[in-house]
Amino acid sequence: MYRVTFYTPQGKTSPIKEFLDSCQPSLRTKILRQLKYVEEYGLNPTIPNIKKITGTSLWELRILGRDNIRIVCVPQPEREVKVLHIFRKKKQKTPASELSVALKRAGT
Repeated sequence: MYRVTFYTPQGKTSPIKEFLDSCQPSLRTKILRQLKYVEEYGLNPTIPNIKKITGTSLWELRILGRDNIRIVCVPQPEREVKVLHIFRKKKQKTPASELSVALKRAGT
């Protein structure tokens, strides 16, 4: 088993939790189900909808459907996975600004 944690800035609420709280219940359930797979199997590229982002230490979880949610996370020591960023993907290519947010959070 892995432990999934959310990025939380010091003294503030986690932006990941805020995003989840703003979602419709059905979408929130979908997202949490995907995170449950990560808890069970880790960031395994053989699992559908999980892939390593080339040139970084980041991994992307895809929540398919009309919302096209992307979860960006990074492996941590001692079987932990930290969720750094979550967003709605609107175009074919993942925006550099979204990856920049995740990379900045990975550095903290």
